[in-house]
Amino acid sequence: MGHRTYISFKTEDEKYKNYIQDNLDIDMIDNSLNDAIVSDDLEYIMRVIREEYLSDSTVTIFLIGERSNENLGAYEQRYIKRELQASLYHGQGNTQNGILGIVLPSMYSRVYGGSGICQTCGNSHTYVNITDSTSIKEFSYNYYIPNNKCSWSEDDRFCVLVKWDDFIQEPEKYIDQAFEKRSHPISEKTKVRP
Repeated sequence: MGHRTYISFKTEDEKYKNYIQDNLDIDMIDNSLNDAIVSDDLEYIMRVIREEYLSDSTVTIFLIGERSNENLGAYEQRYIKRELQASLYHGQGNTQNGILGIVLPSMYSRVYGGSGICQTCGNSHTYVNITDSTSIKEFSYNYYIPNNKCSWSEDDRFCVLVKWDDFIQEPEKYIDQAFEKRSHPISEKTKVRP
């Protein structure tokens, strides 16, 4: 049986959410919010999302597009920030979700910066630009969890990252990777509100 999945996205990227729901043959139970909750009360909206959509999901897919970054400000990002906070929270009535970040095509050149030789260790590193200019802190902190090293291996990261084009080829592979992080030792080092 598939994982219970919630898709966090900016309105501008809704076509990608719809594509996942309508065109990919994924064995997943989709808990995503498809219709806006009509209210001006942010706390009420987030309580409904937590209780009715996120509480029994196990993987949150975060679509990383041009409008899903920290630099746009807390008010602009209030929903996706709280959705990821609720996903990361581990407590009574809520288990931590795995987080799968999908880099949308318009962001490839901003996120993937090629590779180069590290000034610290002399080894070659691949540059992946997950910062306030490309993502929100709830994702970037838990992707690059501080480790006093000059690089991060897969075991050093809680969040999983994939390009859209790779995801649509093997969606269940990446959803499974995010799900498995929930029981990985790195899950103890996550931060809900970095």
